Amino acid sequence: MYLGIDLGTSSIKCLLIDDNQKTVATSSHDFTISTPKSGWAEQDPSFWINGLSKCLNVLNKNVDFKKILSISFSGQMHGATCLNQEGKIIRPSILWNDTRSFKECESMMDSNPDIMDITGNLAMPGFTAPKIAWMREHEPEAFKAIDKVLLPKDYLRFYLSNEFFTDMSDASGTYWLNVGERNWSKKLLDLCDLTEDNMPQLCEGTSQTGVVSKKIAETYGFDYACKIIGGAGDNAAGAIGLGLISEGEGSISLGTSGVIFTPTSKFKKNYHDATHSFCHCVPNTWHLMTVMLSCTSNINWFTETFKMTLEDLFTHFEKKFQSKLDNCPFYLPYLTGERTPINDPFIRGSFTNIGLQTKLDDMSYSLIEGIAFGMFDNYLSLEKANQNLDTLYVIGGGSQNDKWLEMIATLIQKKLTITEDSSSMAAFGAARIALIGNNNSNLNEVISKPPIVKTISPNFDKYEILSKRFQLWKKIYETNKPLAPSLS
Repeated sequence: MYLGIDLGTSSIKCLLIDDNQKTVATSSHDFTISTPKSGWAEQDPSFWINGLSKCLNVLNKNVDFKKILSISFSGQMHGATCLNQEGKIIRPSILWNDTRSFKECESMMDSNPDIMDITGNLAMPGFTAPKIAWMREHEPEAFKAIDKVLLPKDYLRFYLSNEFFTDMSDASGTYWLNVGERNWSKKLLDLCDLTEDNMPQLCEGTSQTGVVSKKIAETYGFDYACKIIGGAGDNAAGAIGLGLISEGEGSISLGTSGVIFTPTSKFKKNYHDATHSFCHCVPNTWHLMTVMLSCTSNINWFTETFKMTLEDLFTHFEKKFQSKLDNCPFYLPYLTGERTPINDPFIRGSFTNIGLQTKLDDMSYSLIEGIAFGMFDNYLSLEKANQNLDTLYVIGGGSQNDKWLEMIATLIQKKLTITEDSSSMAAFGAARIALIGNNNSNLNEVISKPPIVKTISPNFDKYEILSKRFQLWKKIYETNKPLAPSLS
């Protein structure tokens, strides 16, 4: 058997597969994010260890862990997890959706404009390097104590094996990697007063990075020879789960964040529109990715605020989507700023055009529409760098509502494909990476597409009205943009 560990932003999931890639068992555990200030997002890494332990203990009740041959990971990207020389956590991990380091980003790019070509990306507050630069300025004692900077999933690797490694896909999001050459960049590390000694070793996602430690083997019942395999950032792992390693195909992930992902055979760039250019987790392959910081987190905020169920929210949305959309409000889904395509840490969410006639079903519709517009905005940015995107799969929790997917399909004018286990694809991808790494498998023999459940087609009757509303939505952001810094 092969174990995939998916460390998300709000939960951790473990998934076991057999040699035929059939799911044997799963377990999951939820945790919370701390937001000490507006735009800040932190997490105590002990939550991850506690969650992993609970998941493993659940699996242990029905599975013989001696039969697990290898373990790999999928992880939330960019989180700055800082350890001292004793391997102890220095401070809570600063997460991917934290926007406090915008000034550090500006400083990096102003003084070194060529770094965008080294990384293939703009410097963004979500990345790891600006977070460390922020620590150097605002928490100098904590900064001086840094011995190693790990990404979240790689802290789990350290817990399981006492080894320091990270894979190419996750390392791409640190802003310390020369993405084209697939190695650490001294020039970028110098910007943060760090060296390669402060970094984990680099590996391809399917490479072995050690075995479980004696303590872990005895605690959970693993075999002492159980291998630890490199793994991937969450979206690269989801792509492996979907079988996406070739150009011309991609995925839309509707989770806490919204992501569009497509593999490339070469290092391609469009950093002008805040499109990410990263290494894939398999050798000699890269990928383009756009990121919408708040996707289903908008839905969580709305349902909690208005004391609604998800079912009620989507009932309101679907009813309104079937009717005329005149006079509906507009919603900007920027709860924590935004990456692609605007790279704006200050902008926040807002409803516009609310009147006395506005009802909860109008606002419910506008919420979902606003997220769909954000994903369409992402798609337009990705298309500038890679126009041969023919097949799109949808994964994540948001993949469960057909009408929402119909709206997105209508905007981008492409069919969307839903597969089995679409909401667990990152965990499955991690387990599949564990299998590949353990057996040194040929990728084309192992990475097949999961069975298709359904295909969602565009609604051509809605295209004109949605296009008009999208253009107005864009103008609302442009109007709000100059005011946002003084409000935050």
